[in-house]
Amino acid sequence: MPICAYDLWPDGNCRKAPDLKPTGRGSLRWLHFDLGDPELAGWIAEHLPPIPGRALTEQETRPRCDALGDGLILNLRGVNLNSGAAAAEMVSLRMWVTPKTIITVRKRKVFALDDIRQGCANGTGPGTVGRFLDQLIHGLALRARDVVLDLTAATETLEEQIDEGNLPADDALKTPRRDVLKLHRYMEPQRVALTRLQQLGDRIMTPEEQTDLREAVNLVTLSDEALTSLNHRLAVIQDHTDAELARKMSRNSYILSIVAAVFLPLGFVTGLFGVNVAGMPGLETPLAFAILCLALVALSAAMIVVLRWSRLF
Repeated sequence: MPICAYDLWPDGNCRKAPDLKPTGRGSLRWLHFDLGDPELAGWIAEHLPPIPGRALTEQETRPRCDALGDGLILNLRGVNLNSGAAAAEMVSLRMWVTPKTIITVRKRKVFALDDIRQGCANGTGPGTVGRFLDQLIHGLALRARDVVLDLTAATETLEEQIDEGNLPADDALKTPRRDVLKLHRYMEPQRVALTRLQQLGDRIMTPEEQTDLREAVNLVTLSDEALTSLNHRLAVIQDHTDAELARKMSRNSYILSIVAAVFLPLGFVTGLFGVNVAGMPGLETPLAFAILCLALVALSAAMIVVLRWSRLF
């Protein structure tokens, strides 16, 4: 039923669990489940308290860390590195952690957790809860940092285009801004949850393990602060782009208005002289057409002079 089940010892030794009980022969038992497993609900109802059981099976989660008895309900998010998925669509990881048990439930593959599983499959793993959480959170934080660095590079490219006087394409600006907003939606509460974990960690971690965890939390904090900065920088680029487009549209509308102002009297005169009725002046004069053309040129010049004098052109 579970994706994996391991007993771990403090020296790093790791063996497959012979049964699916929450605790085993080692100092720590880790059980890892898929949320879509139809047998998961029954196992949880049999072995876990109701509140953490419901927390592990929620369809929608946000990062949190709450104490319950001798355990912690811990929900985290990691960047989505699954094939064909967008990294900003962060994947959820639900956890119930006690001094001797770690239960993890995922909906989609979490690569930081899969690294731990691969190590356990090779016979070595984190032998304590503190080491397990430190390795997991470091893995989540480093992968998130790489995605944030890519977004930072994309933002710097857009800023360079602005400095060179070029406006970025719509997709070039829309995509990183959307990704930053999606990541920031979970990274900020994740930072809060991990800060809370530091405060509650003494019940399941040694002081040395808490110190190591502090470095992982610092990485998450740096990524969250970088996302906040990127959000503001991209907003400035968007405002500048919108202002430039509005200025160009205003300029084009202004030029069209000037052209219309010049040609309006010309259209009136040509329309008037185009009336095919008797009595029009110049019908008997051979130079009438030339005189009319010269008059139209003079009228156009006069209109331009008036507009320039009025500072409208």
